[in-house]
This record gives sequence, structure tokens and C-alpha cells, in this order.
Amino acid sequence: FNLRGEVVGINSQIYSRSGGSMGLSFSIPIDVAIDISNQLKSTGKITRGWLGIAIQELTKDLSESFGMKNTNGALVAGVEKNGPADKGGLEAGDVITKFDGKAIVVSSDLPRVVGSTKPGKLVPVEIIRKGTNKTINVGVGEMPTDTLEIAAPNKSMPKAEANKIGLTLKELTPQQKRKLNGKNGLLVIESTGVAAQAGIRRGDVVLGLNNSESQSVDLFNKQINAVPAGKTVAILVLRGESTLYVPIKVGK
Repeated sequence: FNLRGEVVGINSQIYSRSGGSMGLSFSIPIDVAIDISNQLKSTGKITRGWLGIAIQELTKDLSESFGMKNTNGALVAGVEKNGPADKGGLEAGDVITKFDGKAIVVSSDLPRVVGSTKPGKLVPVEIIRKGTNKTINVGVGEMPTDTLEIAAPNKSMPKAEANKIGLTLKELTPQQKRKLNGKNGLLVIESTGVAAQAGIRRGDVVLGLNNSESQSVDLFNKQINAVPAGKTVAILVLRGESTLYVPIKVGK
């Protein structure tokens, strides 16, 4: 309740050191609760809007690597093949700044506004792609009830040399590529140096460097070697079922 006695949320759980009813409370916002109630009354089920993308926070380092002046927006780290975002033209590396006229300041703003959008609605999405502002129209889908599982990478790994940022990479097998819907990627055999410090792990799959797809180990290493010392690059990584950009400052 607020100071006027109005219901503003419904408690869903509480974090308490003592085990009692004192501590940090987590609540469902009342507008979300009302929307759910209305849907249950009218259709008997709950539907939520869905784009089929993985997003992450746009940090200062990532913003720099994409040539942006601020960190406003939600960074698209991955796009599900044949999902609503894919059909609408969204790509990994896009930064969503507005959705259906609503400003996206931080990444957590996006799931809320997408989820509250009626499935089937065509909405304008304002993005920054490779430093250029664009507006594309995306049809919002309905949130599926299941998720796609991606098998763990093959652990049979030959010896190879680490590149400039400390990554030892191996090209994916045809079977592993099929798990990625035919996308190219490079399996991380070992992560050392600045790559390890940035959080890239053994077993990750490198999908791209900035906005370029990783088609082969040789091509990726040539791209890394061409980056001037001190410049920050964004490595697109697949980890389990999630994709994320990892900013790395290239050394000498």
C-alpha cells in the first residue's frame, strides 16, 4: 500500500536474515497484477509479448567498442532464428533505444514493455546499428512455454596456440553447427590473459567480433591482430543457451 491506502503491489517473496517477516520484500507491480487478472477472467490463460532475443546491459566498455557516446539502450546479444525479432530484421549487435514509443534506458526496461505488449501487434523499434539510427517494424509474438536446449560442446580438443588476447580456439564440427542453426562459431579450448580476465571461459563459443561473424580461427585471429593496442572490442559469446557480448581491451 502507498500512503493513500492504494494497492501498488502484491508481495511475492521476502529475503529475511531472521526467517521472519522482516527484511527485503519483492512485489509484483499492481499494473502487471491487474493485467494478469483481466487476462485470466477473459481467456483463462496468460499471454505475454515476446521477441525471441537475448539482451544484456550496455556497459561503458561495450558502448565504446560500438562507437556510441552513452550507455542508453538494450544490447541485442542474440536473435532466435525464425522468431519475431529475426523476421522483423533485428540483429545481434543492435542497440534498442525505443520500443513502441517507449524509451529503453537500461536493458531491464525492455522485457517489461515487450511482455505487456499484445501478441500480434506490429510495433516500431528504434535501434542503433553500426553507429546508424534506424527504425524497423517488428511483429510481437507470444511467449512460448518451452525453451530450446543447446547441447554442450564436444570436449575432444586438439592442441592449438593462443591468440593475441589469450584465446585458444577450434572450429565447430558439423554436428555442433547444427545446434546453432547452421551459424559459424569457434569453440574456446582455453582462455588465458585478457580474455580470461574479461570472463571468457573454456567451453564458450565465440560467435563474432564486434559486428563481424567468426567464420574461421584464422580469420578471427587476423581481425584481432589488426586491432590497435588499447582499443576495446566486443566479443559475442554463446554460453549454454545464452549469448552475451564481452568487452576486451586489446594489449600490445
